[in-house]
Amino acid sequence: MDFWSKEPPLPPSRGPISTVIAEYLRSTGPPPDEGTIADASPFGEDWQLSLYLCYELHYRGFADVDVAREWDPDLLKARSALERPFLKALRHQATRHDRAAAALDELLVEPVDGIGVTHYLQDDGELWQLREYAAQRSLYHLKEADPHAWVLPRLWGRPKAGMAAVEFDEFGGGRADRVHARLFADLMADLGLDTTYGRYLDSAAAEALAVVNLMSLFGLHRALRGALVGHFATVEITSSPGSRRLAQAMRRTGAGPAAEHFYDEHVEADAVHEQVVRREVVAGLLEEEPHLDSDVAFGVDATTYVEDRLAERLLGAWRAGESSLRTPV
Repeated sequence: MDFWSKEPPLPPSRGPISTVIAEYLRSTGPPPDEGTIADASPFGEDWQLSLYLCYELHYRGFADVDVAREWDPDLLKARSALERPFLKALRHQATRHDRAAAALDELLVEPVDGIGVTHYLQDDGELWQLREYAAQRSLYHLKEADPHAWVLPRLWGRPKAGMAAVEFDEFGGGRADRVHARLFADLMADLGLDTTYGRYLDSAAAEALAVVNLMSLFGLHRALRGALVGHFATVEITSSPGSRRLAQAMRRTGAGPAAEHFYDEHVEADAVHEQVVRREVVAGLLEEEPHLDSDVAFGVDATTYVEDRLAERLLGAWRAGESSLRTPV
């Protein structure tokens, strides 16, 4: 079994919302209602797992869950009830820019005394922390390019062509062994982790789920196509320097050749992707649809916000000598 396996099992619930949704997915309980959802926190464990369960039906689904649940009206209604407060909270707490250019320019400035997760792992990280980082990020990297592909039918001209070019690289340029999700699975194997798709869903914190849920939210809504482009641009612009630090961390700790290769690959590839995304995807989109400028900026800000929340979770635990995971790997 590895990440090519199609359908992971449903994970344990984390509260009343995810319990009701899981029971409905198993056909052992009634559909969720908005009353169940009303009192929870949009960034909490129960809320984020519930959103993840709803979104995963659009990816590989879950074992023993009817594929027809993907478009179940009651479940879509519940998903919408989860999405609205999550999106509202993001707009209120994350928004810092109203223009895409200003938001993107800020991403290009790296502080001299960087204190983020990749800086910590490069300088002080231990092998167990790299394993935890990979487990937390596996929910993202094993579906890395998939939600971005949803925006392609919603673009045309330059942004569509540029987006398709970058996605082609993410999907291995036509070679299955070079699909970036495959390369990440190889990294996990080097770290002694289980490469089965969805294996670490129960271990991953709400902050890691929010990173994945954000791109699913943006990808599944045409109205949020500008935000999805902003998200995509943020990932590509920040990936190369962060990947360089992570490659050094893998080498310093002796993680293994596949672990090193995944990040070495992203240093080179994403430096090129950054230029294509800024000049063709973002600039092309705003030339065609200038009214989406603030939406692209929001996508940048929201992505930075959820990544910063995950960084706080990881660094707070590690600096205290504790695990960042909900359950051990």
